[in-house]
Amino acid sequence: QVQLVESGGGLVQAGDSLRLSCAASGPSSSKYAMAWFRQAPGKEREFVAAISWSGRSTDYADSVKGRFTISRDNRKDEEHLQMNSLQPEDTAVYYCAVKSVDYSTDYTVNWEEWYDYWGQGTQITVTS
Repeated sequence: QVQLVESGGGLVQAGDSLRLSCAASGPSSSKYAMAWFRQAPGKEREFVAAISWSGRSTDYADSVKGRFTISRDNRKDEEHLQMNSLQPEDTAVYYCAVKSVDYSTDYTVNWEEWYDYWGQGTQITVTS
């Protein structure tokens, strides 16, 4: 079983930056593929960014490319999402997602059904 704890959400103005973090706790020998998804009011949950277990591969939704950066610290089993130039359309609940993988599964996946564990979600509100 893996538990995820998210932090870093809040209320900001357009153009501001925020950094989300997600800490995973599980078996120490596990490798995790990690990702961020978000759900805006009245909309379906959508992919934001993903990072492979080694950190060598990353993927982004077109809407956040060039503004958001996903990273990870494997010593702590943490992932981070640096969000710059935030816009009102970025307002959503952000969820971290994790899948326990083996050594050969060193790639990113952008569909939510693939991930096994989810954080509780953290609200980000961007005002204009």
